[in-house]
Amino acid sequence: MDLPVMPPVKPMLAKPVAKIPPGMQYEAKWDGFRAIVFRDGEEVEIGSRTGKPLSRYFPELVTALRERLPERCVVDGEIVIVRDSHLDFDALTERIHPAASRVTLLAERTPASFVAFDLLALADEQLLDVGLTDRRALLVKALSGVTPPVHLAPATTDPETAQSWFEQFEGAGLDGVIAKPLDLAYRQNERLMFKIKHERTADCVVAGYRFHKSGPVVGSLLLGLYDDAGALQHVGVCAAFSMKRRAELVDELEPLRMDAAAGHPWAAWTDEAAHETARLPGAPSRWSGKKDLSWVPLRPERVCEVAYDHMEGGRRFRHTAAFRRWRADRDPESCTYAQLEQPVRYDLADVLGSAG
Repeated sequence: MDLPVMPPVKPMLAKPVAKIPPGMQYEAKWDGFRAIVFRDGEEVEIGSRTGKPLSRYFPELVTALRERLPERCVVDGEIVIVRDSHLDFDALTERIHPAASRVTLLAERTPASFVAFDLLALADEQLLDVGLTDRRALLVKALSGVTPPVHLAPATTDPETAQSWFEQFEGAGLDGVIAKPLDLAYRQNERLMFKIKHERTADCVVAGYRFHKSGPVVGSLLLGLYDDAGALQHVGVCAAFSMKRRAELVDELEPLRMDAAAGHPWAAWTDEAAHETARLPGAPSRWSGKKDLSWVPLRPERVCEVAYDHMEGGRRFRHTAAFRRWRADRDPESCTYAQLEQPVRYDLADVLGSAG
């Protein structure tokens, strides 16, 4: 492989802001795996956000990219999996599997797609120092007439259109809006773009905590919601406390601490089979590897309000939630899934149909 921009490349990143800023290019924020694709003739390499290769996990996508991308190019985009006209992140994570036979099976069962949104090199020209507006024009031309599973990401310079995307596209599983300065050069691993994400709040039961990696202070609180059957389901964690607050929480939660998990709603967390029928903390994961997933059980008697951006499959927080306040006025049994706002369903085909 001999391209003007060679792997590994760490993608340009975005920093969070509260509102859509004016005077920029706007794109949907995709909920998938960020990927840089390198094609030089028959050679195709897919690099992850950290620079590690992803090609072996998406063999069907390698073939599609070889057939649909310009012969020599470097393209920034997102790998996604679509189910029932909706992005499915859980299905995407299943693709990262050590067994080639499993990868082959899933490539047929849940084939991936690639959504392209930036162009880093074309033929013999590197475009890292070219402004965004010109890079976008080259990308649109290079992918003119491209067919699934490769897609051109929709983009607009109209903030009102961006606002409508922000409100509607979540129903197709997207995660917000990205805003990019029009003259922005491509700078690896720098947070020069802006991301605007949904934020909602929920009242959750605090049913345990994990220690921080630095020592015997709280690292994260384990959160639960009751389902229709009255079972407490693990929905995620909240974190980002100051070190002083982490130490205070150990003492604050000590009266609720249980000597053992026996009698706790999540007592079966060490049983791998139990994770098939319930949401429990400490689920086996290819991502966690040998990470210590043990936790301190608490009697599920306290409620806290957290802010979250996105639900995955309607069952868990997609990202770490942010602690807002204790809710002494809330009864734990009243913390159910029913309180969660459900976005209006939106067809992903209509999202991709906005490209141009």
